[in-house]
Amino acid sequence: MVHAQRMFGGGLRKSTQVLIARITLTSLTLAILGLFLIPMVYGITTAMKTDIQISRPGAPWWPASTRTFTYEGKAYEVYLVPIDGTIRELALYRPGRQSSLFIDPENPDAGPIEWQGQWRQLERAWTLDIQWANFTRAWNTINFPNLLRNTLMYAGITTFGAVLSAALVAYGFARFRIPGKNILFMIMLSTVILPGAVTLIPTYFVFLRIGWVGTWLPLIVPAFFSWGTNVFLLRQFFLSIPRDLEEAAMIDGASPIRIFFSIILPMSRPALTAVALFHFFWAWNDFFGPLIYLAGNPDLYPITVGLTAFNNLYSQSTNLIQAASLISAVIPIVVFFFAQRIFLEGVVISNLEK
Repeated sequence: MVHAQRMFGGGLRKSTQVLIARITLTSLTLAILGLFLIPMVYGITTAMKTDIQISRPGAPWWPASTRTFTYEGKAYEVYLVPIDGTIRELALYRPGRQSSLFIDPENPDAGPIEWQGQWRQLERAWTLDIQWANFTRAWNTINFPNLLRNTLMYAGITTFGAVLSAALVAYGFARFRIPGKNILFMIMLSTVILPGAVTLIPTYFVFLRIGWVGTWLPLIVPAFFSWGTNVFLLRQFFLSIPRDLEEAAMIDGASPIRIFFSIILPMSRPALTAVALFHFFWAWNDFFGPLIYLAGNPDLYPITVGLTAFNNLYSQSTNLIQAASLISAVIPIVVFFFAQRIFLEGVVISNLEK
């Protein structure tokens, strides 16, 4: 009996410890998530604020406008006024230096109420006022359809080229016997370490000499020659695919190209989706390349360069800048939402030998 009670007490303590550990871990995760979401929440709320709220000190963090009360055909701002130990919302009727007159919105027939004090030290009363029109103003201020079309073209074409070329190169490293294959693979990976600033001037000079500067070609063509990171990720995934399937296809007379398109690619959909999304998001946010190679051609600008020009013109209108930024983020969020399941499967790429 005593032994059973001890076992029961030990099990209870263990369950309590597990529960406390779970609660602690969940709380820590929520705290980190909250810190991570603070900039996003700030951007969303700022995009919905009025121009007056942006410039007025003491304004709340949420979208709001000063509350007003119409008296005798004129609108007066409402303030939080301390009277007899209570805070009342009164409309400032006639401001003064040492005393001011206020109107009670709940009882305007009572007439002006005199209050002793400096009205400038009072806090304004704010009411929720979401400015959805900021998104329309931002859309109409700059040529968003043209920017989105250019960005979609750039991201779509380069994503197709990057995935196709990386898959072909990774297939060669994963399945074919090539003299010095490991050395070639290490050389390819070393290109990832090389900073882009080192090759910037020579690359720009080459594109300038062949007349590609000012067009999309310097940004699109290199994507069809594979990137080291993409090749590495796909190669590791290809190595985890059993060779038995390929050997069976070879017995049936399938060529390596047929095996690649009929077996390797369909089985590598999670990895291909991950690589495609990584490159799509990179191309969508690419700023430096289009800024250099498309300078002087505003009709070809993607959304990143277009937003920079917009920020320079409307640097004081923070709400419009945030609204334009949120519009530009809609498509990547939608793409990730629909592909998140396959994307998360592809992120965990196996490194197991066949």
